[in-house]
Amino acid sequence: QVQLVESGGGLVQAGGSLRLSCVASGRTFSNYAMGWFRQAPGKEREFVAAINWIGLTTNYANSVKGRFTISRDNAKNTVYLQMNSLKPEDMARYYCAAGETITTMPSPTSRKYWGQGTQVTVSS
Repeated sequence: QVQLVESGGGLVQAGGSLRLSCVASGRTFSNYAMGWFRQAPGKEREFVAAINWIGLTTNYANSVKGRFTISRDNAKNTVYLQMNSLKPEDMARYYCAAGETITTMPSPTSRKYWGQGTQVTVSS
C-alpha cells in the first residue's frame, strides 16, 4: 500500500501560479511512477502529468503543456506540480497517483494508488 497526501491547492486569479505537493508513505516511493490527475464537477477524471521513477522522463496532457511542470524528490518522497498561467478551465480537484510506469499512468484502467485530492479554484 502507498498512502498519498496532497497539499497546495487554493484560490488563485487567472494568470497566477500554484504549486501542488504530494507526500507518499508506505512502500518505497522510488519504485513508482507518479502522476497528477484532475476532476472538475460533472466531468470525468483526466490525466494531467506523469513522471517516471527517477524523474528523468515526463509526460503531459496537451491542455497543460508549457504551463505545468511535474517534478519529484525521492529523498523527500514528494512529487510536485508547478502550475503557471492558470486558466479558469484548470479549476478542478487535483489528485496525486502512484502507478507502475509512466507509460501506463494515463490509462484509466491501470492500477494506481490515489490521494484524496486538493481543490484548485481559478477566478476569472
